[in-house]
Amino acid sequence: MPNPKEPKKVGEEVEEVAGQSLEEVQEQVEQASKEAEEQAVKPLDEVLGQAERAYAAYIEAQRQVANAYRLNEQQIARAFRRAEQQAKEACDESIRQALAARDAAIEEAMRAREEAIAQAEKAFRKARERAEQACQASIEEAKKRREEAIEQAWRLREETMEQAWNIYAKLSR
Repeated sequence: MPNPKEPKKVGEEVEEVAGQSLEEVQEQVEQASKEAEEQAVKPLDEVLGQAERAYAAYIEAQRQVANAYRLNEQQIARAFRRAEQQAKEACDESIRQALAARDAAIEEAMRAREEAIAQAEKAFRKARERAEQACQASIEEAKKRREEAIEQAWRLREETMEQAWNIYAKLSR
C-alpha cells in the first residue's frame, strides 16, 4: 500500500478513484484531512525544540570545523618545522662536506708544495754541486795551464839565459 504522507501523482489518483467506490474515496479524503490537521496542530514547543537542536548542531559543527582548521594548522606548522629542520641539517651536512673537501685539497696542495720544494732543493743542490765541480775543474785546469805556462816561461828563461851566457862567454874569450 502506498505511503499516505507521500504526495500522489495525478494519474495514480485518477486510477485509484476509478477503481474504488464513493465511500472508499470519501474515507480516504477524510483520512487525508485528519492527517493535514494533525500536522498543522503540531505543538510550538516541538518546533522550538527542533530549532534549538538544529542551532546546537550548527554551533557544534562550527566548533568542529574550527577545531579541524586549528588541527590542520598545527599539522602544517609541524610539517614546516620538520621540513625546515631537514633543510637545515642538509645545509649543515653540505657545509661540513665542503669544508672537509677544502681542507683535504689544502692538505694535498701543501704536500705537493713540500714535495716540489724538496725536489727543487734537490735539483738546486745537484746543480750547485755540478757548478762547483765545473768551477773546480776550471780552476784546476787554469792552475795547470798556469803551471805549464810558468814552466815553459822558466825553460824559455833558462834557455835564454844560457844562450846569453854562452854569447857572453864567447865574447869574453
